Amino acid sequence: MAKKVLIIEDDTLLAENLSNTIKAGGIEVLVCHDGEAGFRQAEEKKPDLILLDLVLPKKHGFKIMEDLQKNPELKSIPVIVLTNLESPHDIEKASSFGIKAYLVKANYSLLEILKKVKEVLEG
Repeated sequence: MAKKVLIIEDDTLLAENLSNTIKAGGIEVLVCHDGEAGFRQAEEKKPDLILLDLVLPKKHGFKIMEDLQKNPELKSIPVIVLTNLESPHDIEKASSFGIKAYLVKANYSLLEILKKVKEVLEG
C-alpha cells in the first residue's frame, strides 16, 4: 500500500508542484490550502506524514501541531515543517513539537524536499 502524505500549504502553485513531485516518487498525496481543512484531513485520512506550512489561513501551523499532539490517534504522525519563517524562535518552537525536519522553502528544491519526505517515511 502506498504511503500517504498530507500537504498543508496555502500557496496553491507550490502545493501543486510539491504534490506532483511527491506523486512522481510513488507516494499518495492529499493537499489542503488552509489549516482547518488540513487538520480535518489529518483526522479523517490519518496520513503517514504531514508536510506543514506555518503561516496558514484559518489555523496557524503551530496550532495544528499543538492539536495533533493532543490527539492520541494523530500525535505519532511525523511532521516536516516547510515554511519561510527562519527565526530561531520559530525553529525552536516547532522543534518542541517533535517535528522530523524544519525546511525553509527558499533553501530547498522540490527534489530535495521529496528526498527528505522519503527519508522520514522510510524511518
